[in-house]
Amino acid sequence: MRTLIVVLSLLLVTACQSAYYSTMEKVGVHKRDILAERVNKAQAAQQEAQQEFKSALAQFSTLIKFDGGDLQKQYEQTHEQYQDCSEAAALVSERINSIEDVAEALFDEWQEELDMYTSTKLKQESAAKLRATQRQYQQLISTMRQAESSMAPVLDSLRDNSLYLKHNLNAQAIGALRDEFASIERDITKLINNMNKAIRESQQFIATLKQ
Repeated sequence: MRTLIVVLSLLLVTACQSAYYSTMEKVGVHKRDILAERVNKAQAAQQEAQQEFKSALAQFSTLIKFDGGDLQKQYEQTHEQYQDCSEAAALVSERINSIEDVAEALFDEWQEELDMYTSTKLKQESAAKLRATQRQYQQLISTMRQAESSMAPVLDSLRDNSLYLKHNLNAQAIGALRDEFASIERDITKLINNMNKAIRESQQFIATLKQ
């Protein structure tokens, strides 16, 4: 029964997406335009995520330098930073998924329309451009997914630190967390570098779509 519900849900989502694309095409907005827009939105989401993770690292740096004061407030700020990072990460994943949805529809349509050509030369040129665009798209999605996956270990560490601090509001807890800083800093640096690579490839892909 659960499998049936999942299948029906997927069919419903697919039908809704198809109806959306058809409606947009009637007003002059094609799948290529929607894809470019969604890549732009994913890029913006990644940039926002970068800032959230940088802020979390800055808060963690402040936390481990704690030397008296309101430790409860430090915990609340640490937990808030974790939540902000978690929400930013979820948005990045949502944006990437939306790119895959419209890209699949675009490439399927492009492939089907190749059979409509009467000119062999134009058909071959269009087919070659389709293959080139697909290759560049696959590289972009792979890079985006790599950046996405690099958020997971950071989120795990931030959550662990927040939970640990919640139940150990004392100086000894701060000492224990100091040992985690170098690892988190390294993971966040890797994450930011991966996202910068994805952002650069996004810009290149958008330029290709506009050619």
